[in-house]
Amino acid sequence: MTVDVLGRWVRAEWGALYLAVRGAWVRRRWWAAPMAVGGVCLIGITQVVQNQSWGYPVVQDLGAVRAEDPLWLALLRTPLSLFVPALDLPVWGALAQVLIVFGIAEMCLGWLRTLVIAYVATLAGTLYARVGIALGPDNPFGLPASDARVVDTGPSAAVVGLAVFLGWRYGAYVTAGVVIAGMVVEVALEANLAGKEHLAAIVAVLVLCAVAAVRQRRSRARAGSASGAPPIQS
Repeated sequence: MTVDVLGRWVRAEWGALYLAVRGAWVRRRWWAAPMAVGGVCLIGITQVVQNQSWGYPVVQDLGAVRAEDPLWLALLRTPLSLFVPALDLPVWGALAQVLIVFGIAEMCLGWLRTLVIAYVATLAGTLYARVGIALGPDNPFGLPASDARVVDTGPSAAVVGLAVFLGWRYGAYVTAGVVIAGMVVEVALEANLAGKEHLAAIVAVLVLCAVAAVRQRRSRARAGSASGAPPIQS
């Protein structure tokens, strides 16, 4: 692949996304992504607190989700669970994911849509865990009963969901496909709770993409009908 061909591919794949991010950054700088910056601060705070002898049970009570928990309790804890770093992963990974992916999404989609997509993706993973355990380990979509006690926190499901939605929204289809393929390979290599939750998040976000596409198609159809309507006679 020559440099010119590569350049054209990069512009076609990421050009629209780059222009959206650049425009928001030029206009408002860090104020274009206050939720992402706040999320990074919240992750830092929860990391410090949960490493204290007195703070660990507090963070667990407020933001640790397990499939064995009552559903109402898991739903209450899910919003904060996005910003509680997973104990078996480095905190810098969660910080980078939120700053970069949440920041780009917030600049392009706005804070409210970003938050909704992130929550839907995370909630899909949370609910899938219960379904997977009910199906059992013998089912290809199932999980072992021991996963009911696994603490499920971190922004990874939300990050994967946002990456897929951004890829669809701004025409970066190869990037979105690579993200999806990466999650499929992850599950193929190690069919653990986190990997399957990522796939559940992707499915939920793809449904959101389909709904948004239908709404856009209907809006364009209504706009075309309005522009082609005969003028009203006075």
